[in-house]
Amino acid sequence: MVYLIYMASLLSKYMPLALQFAKYLVVGGVAFIFDFGTLFILTEYVGFSYLTSAAVAFIIGLNVNYILAKYFVFTSSKITNPAKEYAFVAFVSFTGLLLNQLFIWGFTEHLGMYYLISKLFSTAIILVYNFALRKIFIFA
Repeated sequence: MVYLIYMASLLSKYMPLALQFAKYLVVGGVAFIFDFGTLFILTEYVGFSYLTSAAVAFIIGLNVNYILAKYFVFTSSKITNPAKEYAFVAFVSFTGLLLNQLFIWGFTEHLGMYYLISKLFSTAIILVYNFALRKIFIFA
């Protein structure tokens, strides 16, 4: 019985965060479609290098993610000025972009992965990084 009470208290404590992360995964999935699609189109059809395409695609995905996350995941902010809020999100995302580029380059050039597979691994890492920093520093 004590175990059930303990498990119920853990569930009530962490369920809001788990639900918020689940919403962030959905929003991230939509942003990823924009990001991944842009990466593919710019690389395969426009002829950009995969790193240039990845940077442009990341910025598009960032803006889709910011808009959707602001209204569907993080409904309140620790920062009251919208311009400052976006600046902080952009800063967190810019560091994510640097990490994204590093991971894609490393996985592709040093591990021999196809650039789109590298993007999948990079996205998984950056997803957790972005959620944690946004949750801790920007959004309530």
